[in-house]
Amino acid sequence: MTAITETKAAADFRGLMSFVAESNDDVMITSDDGVNCVLISEENWRAISETAYLNSIPKMAESIIEAGKEKLEDCAIYNSSEEW
Repeated sequence: MTAITETKAAADFRGLMSFVAESNDDVMITSDDGVNCVLISEENWRAISETAYLNSIPKMAESIIEAGKEKLEDCAIYNSSEEW
C-alpha cells in the first residue's frame, strides 16, 4: 500500500483518484496528528463489501472452501428451475 501525506494528497486529489482507480493500489493518506485514511478504488470497495456480506452468512465461508475442493467433473450442472 502506498502512503502519502494529506498535503500531497490535497495538492492533486484528482490525480490521486485516477491513480487509485486505474491501479487498484490502495493509498494511505497520513496526517501529522495521526488521523489517517485509506483511499481505495470502487472495484476494491465492492470486493471488500461482497466478502464481508458473504462472511456474514453462517457457514458460507466453509461452504465455499468445500466447494473449491470439488473436482470440476463432479460438479452438478446448473438447473435454473431447481429450488434452493
